[in-house]
Amino acid sequence: MTNVIKVAVVYHSGYGHTQVQAEAVHAGAQAVDGVEAALYPVDEVTENLEKLADADAIIFGTPTYMGTVSAPFKTFMDATSGIWMEQGWKDKIAGGFTNSSSQSGDKLSTLQTLSLFGGQHGMIWVGLDLPPGNNSSVGSDDNLNRMGASLGAMAQSLADLGSDVQPPQSDRDTAAHYGTRIAKAALRWAE
Repeated sequence: MTNVIKVAVVYHSGYGHTQVQAEAVHAGAQAVDGVEAALYPVDEVTENLEKLADADAIIFGTPTYMGTVSAPFKTFMDATSGIWMEQGWKDKIAGGFTNSSSQSGDKLSTLQTLSLFGGQHGMIWVGLDLPPGNNSSVGSDDNLNRMGASLGAMAQSLADLGSDVQPPQSDRDTAAHYGTRIAKAALRWAE
């Protein structure tokens, strides 16, 4: 293959926890041969959306605040209306991840918002391909996909612990797996 597949990870992180998750998604995508991944804080791309024009896949990440995406991430979403009008992201691969301090924390609502956003742009959404973890008597918090997500990657970061220890390693590993999955999907889609 002569062309390199480009994966952009666009995220907002209020306290550093979602950034840790974004870095894991990025590492998972970057580990795939033939893929070049870039990590973009949402503030960096909201003012310069051209940075995303050449991406073959865009993975969206935001903490879940009050049951949906954070305000800075929503500002980014709204800033893409010109791209939407031109269908500039049509047929790009898309995915999403989120983090909150509660086990549920209404994270599914955030992933639904992100997938709808991708759908409005005509993007191809890729979900998480892992069975639910920690859902039986032999499971543990060390299982991949311990949050039991399907639409994207979820993480939990306890509110009283810093991003040096949260989210836990299983959620970081789930995020890396998801980044790899999306990168491989972008490679297949480009064939």
